[in-house]
Amino acid sequence: MPKWITKKFLILALLIVLLILFLTFVLPLAVPILLALITAFFLEPIVKWCKEKFKWNRKTAVITVFILFLLLITATLYFTITQLVGQIIQLTKIAPDYFNTLSLSWMNVQSKLFSFTQGMPIEVVTSIKNELDEFLNTMQKAILGIVSYNSISKLLTGIPNFLVSFIVYIITLFLFMLDLTELKKMVFRHLTPATAEKVRFMTSRLNSVIFGFLKAQLLASLFILVGSFIGLLFIAPKYAIIMSIVIWIIDIIPILGSIAIVGPWSLYQFVIGDIAMGTKLAILALVLLVIRRAVEPKLMGSQIGLSPLATLIAMFIGLQIFGFLGLIIGPFVVIIFTTAKEAGIIKTNFKL
Repeated sequence: MPKWITKKFLILALLIVLLILFLTFVLPLAVPILLALITAFFLEPIVKWCKEKFKWNRKTAVITVFILFLLLITATLYFTITQLVGQIIQLTKIAPDYFNTLSLSWMNVQSKLFSFTQGMPIEVVTSIKNELDEFLNTMQKAILGIVSYNSISKLLTGIPNFLVSFIVYIITLFLFMLDLTELKKMVFRHLTPATAEKVRFMTSRLNSVIFGFLKAQLLASLFILVGSFIGLLFIAPKYAIIMSIVIWIIDIIPILGSIAIVGPWSLYQFVIGDIAMGTKLAILALVLLVIRRAVEPKLMGSQIGLSPLATLIAMFIGLQIFGFLGLIIGPFVVIIFTTAKEAGIIKTNFKL
């Protein structure tokens, strides 16, 4: 047996294989439980603060923090889901009538356009007409496909699965919050003093990363608030203040972002025939998306200790593997690796 195949190497290889199997087969099924554990770690400093500030026992502090967190997340989900679903359902009802109006308006535009093509070869005029008709039909089918009853039905049938996952997440979160200190003790019993110190270093580092991540998200959303307010002052001054605040609140949620508000709003304006308004909102959505993608890597890099390039690469790879959730998972995986390297758990001082 080669000398480099040691017991430590075999254990490390086994751990890597188990990690790959976990990420491939277990993680997609255990996302609510994993999120509950991460949330419990995030809420732990608040629980400790309540214990020290109000002289409460752990159970009282956990129940209080859990109830406040539950109220916050319930209000956010209720506002987001009811508003989004309500607007989509309303849009499906009025879309056909507005598309008829849009078609008539489009015919008038075509007649004016063809008045400028007089004198051109008939083949050129016919080609232009066919291209315009194909563009309109394609856009109409695409929009109707998005807001069709089949799409709404799929969305509604996915709600029970979401509710089950949400209930599992909430129950698991409460149990994790209650038993987090015991879980830590159970883990540390199986660690040597040197390894325990390294794990404590990693935990402290990850706690700072979590707060740094949240701070970066808040700062990035403030750029979106300013950008959306300035843009809406020119597009829809009447709704500039209230809609920029709504966009800002939704943008704080990493998975949704400002596009969740501006995108459907722009689509709605296209459907009702206000092409100018829809185009302006579409441009605003694109600008906000560019601002978010340009600012976020820099802010996250400065707050969580990664270079903008490493953060951008981690977010891109995470997006490709895990979807939108990967925008969060990617940088955290890199942070965990970097922290483990700093703690001496992972050594990379080899030469080829």
